[in-house]
Amino acid sequence: MHQTHGVNFAEYSRKLSHRIKVEKAREKSHKQSMKVYNEIERLAHR
Repeated sequence: MHQTHGVNFAEYSRKLSHRIKVEKAREKSHKQSMKVYNEIERLAHR
């Protein structure tokens, strides 16, 4: 977690502001991944 988000797990567990920041970054990353996946699927099934 520290390598990816710059926050260790203890800090993530303790501070709500860090947790919100990490979860927003995870959500953004997930949405970007889904866009790429959907584009590949679309191109593959032409």
